[in-house]
Amino acid sequence: MPLKRNIIANYVGQGWSAVMGLAFIPLYIQYLGMEAYGLIGLFAVMQAWLTMLDMGMTPTLNREMARFTAGAHSPQSINDLLRSLEIIAIGIGAIICILVWLVSDYLANQWLKADKLPVSVIAQAISIMGVVVALRFVESIYRGSLLGLQQQVWYNIVNAAIATLRHGGVVMVLALISPSIQIFFLWQIAVSIVAVGVLAHGVHSELPRPPLAPRFKFAAILEVWKFAGGVMAVTLLAILLTQIDKVLLSRLLTLEAFGFYTLAATVAGVLYVVTGPVINAFYPRMVELLTQEDESALASLYHQAGQLITVLIAPAVMLLCVFSEKVIFVWSGDPNLVENTAPILSVFVIGVFLNCLMHMPAQLQLASGWVSLSIKTNLVAVIVLIPAIFWVVPRYGVIGAAWIWVTLNAGYILVAIQLMHRRLIPNEKWKWYFADVLIPAIGVAGIVLLAEQFQPANYQNRWKDLVFLLIVGTLALLIAALLANRVKARLWAVFKSKAADA
Repeated sequence: MPLKRNIIANYVGQGWSAVMGLAFIPLYIQYLGMEAYGLIGLFAVMQAWLTMLDMGMTPTLNREMARFTAGAHSPQSINDLLRSLEIIAIGIGAIICILVWLVSDYLANQWLKADKLPVSVIAQAISIMGVVVALRFVESIYRGSLLGLQQQVWYNIVNAAIATLRHGGVVMVLALISPSIQIFFLWQIAVSIVAVGVLAHGVHSELPRPPLAPRFKFAAILEVWKFAGGVMAVTLLAILLTQIDKVLLSRLLTLEAFGFYTLAATVAGVLYVVTGPVINAFYPRMVELLTQEDESALASLYHQAGQLITVLIAPAVMLLCVFSEKVIFVWSGDPNLVENTAPILSVFVIGVFLNCLMHMPAQLQLASGWVSLSIKTNLVAVIVLIPAIFWVVPRYGVIGAAWIWVTLNAGYILVAIQLMHRRLIPNEKWKWYFADVLIPAIGVAGIVLLAEQFQPANYQNRWKDLVFLLIVGTLALLIAALLANRVKARLWAVFKSKAADA
């Protein structure tokens, strides 16, 4: 079954990429220092902000490639659309490089507060960052195309290999050539050039050859502009919601303190790695069912995906929230990182959990081409967020910023879901709240809070703590699966099928 195959491929590929991204962070800090890691955090913020220049191209290609597989495009029209957006993406990538180079001196001298790194080194690193961001921007065009074409097995094999080069390879470069932040980003440029070439070849090989050579066509862009423009607005507002805290803190905090905040956000961000494969696998199928106007199958798919997300992320959320100190100690073995990062992580991860729960409802809106609700709700959230940050952060610091993130996402769960289900699958709202989210989450919370009473002492033995976390996480995952009726039914069907084959 393509859906099952794609989910498995996404978890293997993206799971490996996530392991690569997290496993080497302690080594980055060891070779480069915490200030340099703060620059890596700034790179992540820069990459997020500059995605607003995407103008909705990546999700548009994802959707249109999925519509192509459902028969909504001809070989000529889909190739013309791809070529048109390729040309635009390359032009925007060049603009990104120039813009980042122009502001690099200002950021190094006026914005960031470094105690150990020379200003000239910071400026050089930021200039190199611009090239990496531009290349990854072009990468995203082909990534969205491959996911929409449901070539997710091939993509994840390639993505896992690229992640290994990107994260593991750079450690070897730092160890063998020079432990400098400039070398770190120069290696990222080299890997990104390879990634663009391989992914571009994969997309063009998968698409059928059109009767005429693909070319830039304004008509192809105009056909998708309404959807792309809406997605661009949603993306811009989402970036404001998820990154404005980091922008403000990068100015208010020292580069070292900002590094600790970035580290907490990176660890909490592992939840997005858990939800991403589900979204990537289910979204093209949602587009197909909406194109075919099969609402019954769409509702079933929606609940299946919603429950799967809750089952998979609720155990991780509770472990990161309740046992944040143990998680960071097992991962890094550094009590200093534990002391400075765990309190932030315990709060921040709750907001990420709530945000992840909204991903599938958001994908349903995108699949239907309805983006106005996301624009309106995100606009209201931004209007609330910016003044809140200016008031809370100076008084309560990074913990205050984390609680703002939790509050905003709670608002989405309580309000945005209500509004969405007035229009899309309106009879499925309460099933989402209770069957898809609340019941499995309560079961997980019970297991983890009970386990808290039996936890080993802190900072004693990393392997002992790891075994404890694995046991608790496995039990919580099992309880969540048993309490999610659709997930349990699917697992039972697989079990019976295997038993029959045996």
